[in-house]
Amino acid sequence: MADKYSADTIITETQKRISNAFDVFDHESNKTVDVREIGTIIRSLGCFPSEADLHDIIAELEEEEPTGFVRYEKFLPTMTKILLERKFRPITEDLLLQAFEVLDQQKKGHLEPEELTKYLTQEGEPFTQEEMDEMLSAAVDPDKNVILYKDFFH
Repeated sequence: MADKYSADTIITETQKRISNAFDVFDHESNKTVDVREIGTIIRSLGCFPSEADLHDIIAELEEEEPTGFVRYEKFLPTMTKILLERKFRPITEDLLLQAFEVLDQQKKGHLEPEELTKYLTQEGEPFTQEEMDEMLSAAVDPDKNVILYKDFFH
């Protein structure tokens, strides 16, 4: 009986988190959000799908005739399943540090903004210029004009 209770509690708490996150973007208080906010809501819940995965999720959530909005009653079961299955978890700090070290081929302990921009706009799932500008504004050391990536992990 304890297992059933704890499973129900986990589901209830998960759904409360989903509801709270959804409500932040439900500006009309009509249990709908703009489809463009879905990625932000999902990320606020600790899930980090790729853009392709996000498009798949949105396609699953949208109505037969897309309205530009997603209804809460469609979002809740999909997001509950994603959270309970622990999908799209963030990578560990160790793995992220290793990725920076691979990019830092001269082992300088930092990356030039131009280097990181090249990697993140030309490889894999490319960042937009706006995303790069936002990230670099937070990541670049203003005194040295480099990204001291090891500082992020201490």
